[in-house]
Amino acid sequence: MRITPLPPLPCLVAFEAAVRHASFTRAAAELHLTQSAISRQIQQLEEFLGRSLFVREHRSLRLTIAGEQYATQVQRLLTQCAEATFDVMKHYGELELTIACSSGVAVLWLTPRLPAFRETYPNIKLRLIVRDGLASMSPAEFDVGVYYVRQQAPAHFTARRLFNEEVFPVCSPAYLAHRALAPADLANETLLLLEDGQRQWMSWPEWFDLNGVTMPKTPQGITINHYPQLVQLAILGQGVALGWRYMIDACIEDGLLVRVGESSASHGGGYYVISPNDRAQNQAARLFTRWLFEQAEVQTAA
Repeated sequence: MRITPLPPLPCLVAFEAAVRHASFTRAAAELHLTQSAISRQIQQLEEFLGRSLFVREHRSLRLTIAGEQYATQVQRLLTQCAEATFDVMKHYGELELTIACSSGVAVLWLTPRLPAFRETYPNIKLRLIVRDGLASMSPAEFDVGVYYVRQQAPAHFTARRLFNEEVFPVCSPAYLAHRALAPADLANETLLLLEDGQRQWMSWPEWFDLNGVTMPKTPQGITINHYPQLVQLAILGQGVALGWRYMIDACIEDGLLVRVGESSASHGGGYYVISPNDRAQNQAARLFTRWLFEQAEVQTAA
């Protein structure tokens, strides 16, 4: 038998966050939505229920009697749903480890090193989640992550810096053809542009601005929404890409890419080891975290 009536789940999530924070604005910040989006979801839920859940007053928000009763049940049910989901997603054993990272980190840095980790710790059961953007990750989904963070990680994560940010242009040796290109010269080259909805990673306009150059409004280039494919196009001689030091190092060491000049830029961010702060790390997470910093120490000393 179909379970009915059921309101839209996003409306319930928005309602629960608004109840906890007593604010649509703070609920929106937590859920990475706009205040108007939260307001619309609450309105949709109220229309579905046929009654008001909040009394909206000047600079204040309080629950109606119906809202208080509904909030208690919704919070309990969402908590139970999250706990059940967590149990299905992973069993929290001492030698079980779920790792999360972006596609660039996975392809360029982490995956080539994982065989060495497995050889050292063969009894650890690994699971890898590749998802761009830390904001899209729930703390219940993983044990240890490696992500670029420009300013600071969300409050529910603990972040320890692995590498400082340094961004510079790279291309294939054949594309560069022994030319010397200053930042101003790059504005006339074919640029490989990352279409990035997260807006965490540095873009070409930002890189040019930090190097005192104005980027053309309509540059010659190719736009790609997946960084590993962007790097592959650079290797194939299709243009100039932005490379993040340490992530791109192996491609340079193997002669697949070369730096274009000595200019670089940074927003002061970096790559961080991320862990949820709502639970203690198990043995596998502790071993993997230590191993990550050992790998970083070797690479930065080289």
